[in-house]
Amino acid sequence: MTQSEGTIAVPGGKVWFKRVGGGAGLPLLAIHGGPGVPHNYLLSLERLADEREVIFWDQLGCGNSECPSDTTLWTMDRSVAEVSAVVGALGLERFHVFGNSWGGMLAQQYLLDVPSTAASLTISNSIASIPAFSEMVARLKRDLDPDTQSAIDRHEAAGTTHSPEYQDAIRTWNETYLCRVRPWPPELQDAFIRMGAEVFETMFGPSDFRIVGNVGNWDVFDRLTELDLPTLVVAGRYDECDHEHMYAMHRRIKDSRFELFESSSHMPFIEEPALFDEVMRDFLGHHDV
Repeated sequence: MTQSEGTIAVPGGKVWFKRVGGGAGLPLLAIHGGPGVPHNYLLSLERLADEREVIFWDQLGCGNSECPSDTTLWTMDRSVAEVSAVVGALGLERFHVFGNSWGGMLAQQYLLDVPSTAASLTISNSIASIPAFSEMVARLKRDLDPDTQSAIDRHEAAGTTHSPEYQDAIRTWNETYLCRVRPWPPELQDAFIRMGAEVFETMFGPSDFRIVGNVGNWDVFDRLTELDLPTLVVAGRYDECDHEHMYAMHRRIKDSRFELFESSSHMPFIEEPALFDEVMRDFLGHHDV
């Protein structure tokens, strides 16, 4: 499979990218989540590279990219500027955008604020409102067993989140609402090991349960009617990003398509790979113009 890689100058530093595959289809630009979880966990998208080029990059502050210590860089506005720099440097004109989790948030903000020639958008397992997300995770945490809830609350209040008890509780959360495949595939484990924690903590906070960072009030739900390109909204039945919220997002985006993966949480590309590939190939193929 054809592959190339390099670096791109973006606001704040240089980021690493990789281009994989090729074919008649338009390129697919993959925007990873976190913020700060590098591209590795999205490598399942390479399965689509027999029909089109798939482009990955590690956002500034994580993975193979530079990791500057200036915390003023970790904002939504700078992240949008980073997307613009990557698109420009790679010479992308007609292309598909795929954003998972935080990457879906970033993709929405980019396409709402920056004139683009993108052919389509896939919002995978994401949200359009941080305040709404805070309510989602609070509700889901109440569904955990009492000991797990207690461990999360006690250690976050005490600042002892490195304790084994807290880490066990978070593992329960992750295996329930992030990825239900056991064991986690190596690329997902590696992405969490190489996570840019400072980026996440500055923008979100210490955890999904205490979002006190600078995106705490982020909300574009009412602006979704402004999106004017073909959009696929991908949700998981057991996702921490509530599928009902994602369905409401779909209802606000004109002529969008909604797909609910019944056996998935946050990563259907790993949890239900055959169905995910079928849906993606069909959607992208219909908009390769």
